[in-house]
Amino acid sequence: MPSIDEIMGHAQQSFLTYKQTSAASKSAFLEAIATQIEAVKEQLIPLAASESNLPEGRITGETGRTLGQIRLFAKLIAEGSWVEATIDTADPDRAPLPKPDIRRMLRPLGPVVVFGASNFPLAFSTAGGDTVSSLAAGCPVVYKAHPAHPKTSRLVAEAIQKAAASSGMPDDVFQHVEGGIEEGQELAAHPLTKAIAFTGSFGGGKALFDTANARKNPIPVFAEMGSVNPIFAFEGKLAANLDALAAAYVGSLTLGVGQFCTNPGLIFVPETLADGFAASVGEKMQAVAQAPMLHEGIAKSYYSALRRLSDNGNLTWVTVSNTEDIILGSPAFARVAASDWIKNGDFQEEVFGPFGIMVTYRDVSELHEAVAALHGQLTCTVWADEAEIASEQALLSLIEEKCGRMLFKGAPTGVEVGYAMQHGGPYPSTTDSRSTSVGVYAIKRFARPVAFQDMPSSLLPEELQDSNPMQIWRTVNGNWQK
Repeated sequence: MPSIDEIMGHAQQSFLTYKQTSAASKSAFLEAIATQIEAVKEQLIPLAASESNLPEGRITGETGRTLGQIRLFAKLIAEGSWVEATIDTADPDRAPLPKPDIRRMLRPLGPVVVFGASNFPLAFSTAGGDTVSSLAAGCPVVYKAHPAHPKTSRLVAEAIQKAAASSGMPDDVFQHVEGGIEEGQELAAHPLTKAIAFTGSFGGGKALFDTANARKNPIPVFAEMGSVNPIFAFEGKLAANLDALAAAYVGSLTLGVGQFCTNPGLIFVPETLADGFAASVGEKMQAVAQAPMLHEGIAKSYYSALRRLSDNGNLTWVTVSNTEDIILGSPAFARVAASDWIKNGDFQEEVFGPFGIMVTYRDVSELHEAVAALHGQLTCTVWADEAEIASEQALLSLIEEKCGRMLFKGAPTGVEVGYAMQHGGPYPSTTDSRSTSVGVYAIKRFARPVAFQDMPSSLLPEELQDSNPMQIWRTVNGNWQK
C-alpha cells in the first residue's frame, strides 16, 4: 500500500481537477457507481452477509437503500440548487461608491477521509452516504475500510474505481485504505485532509475529533458516535395502547440484535403504568430468539456492559440473559426510578445491543427534570395524545433541544433517506449538531461558501453565469429566479 503521504498527495492532485468537473459529469459518475454495484450484486449480498452475520434479506434491503441514496445525490447535483447560488449584480452608478458584482455559492472543501461503520457494511460504508455526499460535493474520498468486512469493502471499492474510470473522472478521486487505529489517526492528522466523516463508537469518534482539533489547521469532523434515543411515554397514550406500544418497543429494541444507532435504549414510563408495561415487554422479549451479533468483539462488549450494570443496586432486571454467548446476542431489559437515573450518568451510556432501560417517573415535573439531565441524542420519540402534546409545550421544547429528530409516532429505528431527514444531534451523539449523515443535506458538510467579486463572466462557475445554463433556482438581487 502507498504511504499516507502518497495517498493524500494523490487525493489533492485529484481535487484540483475534480472540483472543476461539471455537475452533469459528477451526476453521471454517481449513476455509474450505482450501475457498477448492481453488476456485482449477486456476489456482494452473500459476501456482506457472511462477513457481518446479517441475514441476506437485511443485506438485500441495505443494497437497495445504498443504490437509492447514490441516485438521490446524482439527481440532486444535476438539479443544482443545493449550491445556494446567489448573485448580486454591479451598479457602477451607485453613489457615493460604485457597487461591485458579487456572486456566491458553495464550493467543495477538498479531500475527505471517510471511516466505514461496522453495522452497515454497505449503506454507511464504502459507497455509503458519507462517501457519496463527499463525491457529490466535488471532494475526492480517501476511504478507511472497516476491518469487520474487508472483502465486502474491496469489492465495492473496485466498483467505484471502475465507475470513475468509465466516467472520465480524475485518477484517485476515490482511494481505498486498509489498516487500524494508527492509519486512521495518521489520515486525520495529515495536512491535506480537509474533513472527516465517521460513524461508530464515542471513543473512536472523539479520538478523531481531538486529533483534528490539535492540528495546526483544525478541520471539521462529522462523527456520529452513539445515542440511546429515548422514548417518552405519556400516561393517556400509553394507557390506551399499552400492549401495542410494548410490542412496538420490543420490535424496535431487538431489531438487528439492537445494533442500530437509533436503537431506543431508554424509555420513560409513568409509575402508574410501569408494572403493566414491564410485564408486557418482558413477555414479548421471551419470544425473541438469540441471534448473531456483528462480530465477537461486539458480543463481548455487550455482555461486559450488562455485567457492569448488574452491579448497580438501583436497577431492577425485568429480563436478563443468564448465559453469555461468544457471538449470539440475547435481549435484556431493566428498570430504574427517575430520581436514581438522574443521579447516575452511567445509565445514559449506549449499550450496543438489544438492551433497554425503563425509567419510571412520578409526574410531568419529574419527567421535565429528567429531560433536563439528558445528553444529546440522535432521536427522541414522544408517545402522547394530542391533548397531552398541547398541554406540555414547554417540555416538548426542551426535548427538541436534546435531539436532531423528534418522532411522534412509532419507534426511532428506520431512517428515511430523503430531502428532509436529519440524522445528527447535539453532542455526544455527534460532534456537530448542524449536520446530518443521511439525506441530501449531508452534502453541505463538505462544502464552504465562496464569493467571486467582479470575476470575468466567462470564468464563472456555470451556476453563477448570467445565462443560467443549468436552469437552477438561485437568488438574483434578492429575488428567486430560475
